[in-house]
Amino acid sequence: MNPRLFNPNGEQFKRIKRKISGVLLLDKPSRISSNQALQIAKRIFTAGKAGHTGTLDPLATGLLPICFGEATKFSSALLGADKTYEATLRLGYISTTGDAEGEISACDAPSRSMKPTMLQVETVLRSFIGPIMQVPPMYSALKHRGKALYAYARDGVEIERQARGVIIHELSLNIMTGEEMSIVVKCSTGTYIRTLAEDIGKALGCGGAYLTALRRSVLDSFNLSQAYTLDELETMPPVQRDTCLRPVDSLLYDLPAATLDGAAVVSLLQGQVVKACSSMGGLPEGEKIRLYGHEKQFLGLGEVTARGEIAPRRLVG
Repeated sequence: MNPRLFNPNGEQFKRIKRKISGVLLLDKPSRISSNQALQIAKRIFTAGKAGHTGTLDPLATGLLPICFGEATKFSSALLGADKTYEATLRLGYISTTGDAEGEISACDAPSRSMKPTMLQVETVLRSFIGPIMQVPPMYSALKHRGKALYAYARDGVEIERQARGVIIHELSLNIMTGEEMSIVVKCSTGTYIRTLAEDIGKALGCGGAYLTALRRSVLDSFNLSQAYTLDELETMPPVQRDTCLRPVDSLLYDLPAATLDGAAVVSLLQGQVVKACSSMGGLPEGEKIRLYGHEKQFLGLGEVTARGEIAPRRLVG
């Protein structure tokens, strides 16, 4: 289908928007923002509605889920998900942004010249595993009085930030060459890998460190091996491209599911509370639940009430 139409006078109409729904696992390239990647993907699919979840910095690459159509209603399901990153650190130097996009400066000579041993590296990395406190970087989207911290940073204003608790589930060394080291980090939401890199550099006695590369490989149940690049999508025939979209309910895979009969489906879609089905197995009050019709069509998200019934919470259109 030609995404553009022309009238007899040669004037160009707006691009046709398709009503498509699904989840695209995008392998975001470096040097563009998550929103720019979203807009490119939206154009490629000529999608009418789209959003992304799990923002990546412009320098970072890797897994960025893009939600189209009805999937945007459930994108918040990934906001608290654990993530895995492959990061490359340059020891003995610091950056104003924490990565290669900032102004780079060398740490003091004695610290920078230190060459940590493998034993020291492994010991320091182990010390960061578990619950830790992090001070968010100034170059972040966190708000202070309604204004993003990075906006203050660009104006040369330093805002005092409170340390926040995050969890490092796994942290291991991949490669170490000279003043560069590559690590793999599995962490909780809210973790700043730039801050972790600088803190690791300090703990190693190198004065600090900054990120030269960052790649997200896992987000919740989604893996980078399942993702597509923008270049791959651009060159695909439209029919093949649409097969790259995962179903809307893939965002909710970890929730219990219930299949409703025809009468219950009609009532639910009218916004009514319906009786629980036997497959629910006595779920507790407040439990979120995936809902399906008998033909396995995804209906949306429900919640168990105090009486053990199902109340509609967010349904597909």
